[in-house]
Amino acid sequence: MLAIYKREMRAYFTTPIGYIFAAIFLCLSAAVFSYSTIYQLSADTSTYFTVMVFSFVILLPLLTMKTFSEERRSRTEQLLLTAPVTLTGIVCAKFLAAFTVFFACTLLSSLNFLILYTHAQPETATILGNLLALVLVGMAFLAVGIFISSLCESQLAASVVTVAVLLLFLVISLANSLIDVAWLRFLLNGLSVFTRFQNFTRGIFDIAAIFYYLSLTAVFLFLTVRVYDRRRFS
Repeated sequence: MLAIYKREMRAYFTTPIGYIFAAIFLCLSAAVFSYSTIYQLSADTSTYFTVMVFSFVILLPLLTMKTFSEERRSRTEQLLLTAPVTLTGIVCAKFLAAFTVFFACTLLSSLNFLILYTHAQPETATILGNLLALVLVGMAFLAVGIFISSLCESQLAASVVTVAVLLLFLVISLANSLIDVAWLRFLLNGLSVFTRFQNFTRGIFDIAAIFYYLSLTAVFLFLTVRVYDRRRFS
């Protein structure tokens, strides 16, 4: 597992993908933060976190689109499946590599808040809660992207499908205004990633949302393992 993790980490920075992701993430984060707080003379960070969550729809597929689709395209999939590592170890190693890059960029972007503290007195607990929610949403989206990559042979197809699915997870609750069926509205609202994230932007520490994001991550990683379990014996 460690060997695969190191290989994936190396792959992110021996190709432009890791650098492109980091550059876009950090530049976008700085720009949104500057406009939503310093330019607006406000200590309210809800707009910043909301924009960053929606930016994940475009950014995170950059990290996940090649995880398994590239293995199929380059015909190294069989070598991976015959490696002395469990399928769970393979999937977790690839996921952890993508998460490491994402988490490092999130951590670096958090330095922006040091500037805010020199001009205002923001609520530290709210910021930490939002950062935790941001990391958890990113974790769940990475798991979704890795699952979709396991189904595709083309990186382009994997990225496009991932963008569509992640966007659906974010905006699914908007369909509630068009639906009169109460139980269906409740279901859509429960599946919405953004509805749960909004609680954090309002200063509410939602433990149920944390379990939801962790469960979503676990489910899609499990589905990825099942995909390769079936493919190994096909």
